[in-house]
Amino acid sequence: MTTELQSILKLEVPLSVQIATRRMSMREVANISPGSIIELPKLATDELEIVVSNRQIGVGTAVKVGENFGVRVSYIGNLKDRINALGGKQTSNVSPTSESAQAAANATPAESAPTDSPDTTAEQ
Repeated sequence: MTTELQSILKLEVPLSVQIATRRMSMREVANISPGSIIELPKLATDELEIVVSNRQIGVGTAVKVGENFGVRVSYIGNLKDRINALGGKQTSNVSPTSESAQAAANATPAESAPTDSPDTTAEQ
């Protein structure tokens, strides 16, 4: 392995696990206060999207690791697709059985970007 490749593989990138997204009117956003509950259009048992650089690279289920959250990976794209996600290229790395993965695969980069809805992404 070359020194350049070793250096690249040591870089740290933000990995996010996305629970869900939803659209809200500005009125609804303005009315959010401590204690508000924001209902998300996803079942608690549905798979979560594993995202790097606003690109889905896999899916998994939520687990508890000690006192922390974790994700048990149930599908991960191939290495080439994961590397392409880091470079911002479109990938074809989603599981055909995951409805949320299919939606992410069909999303344009603008749709993959954060919206004006509340942040529902947990960063690792």
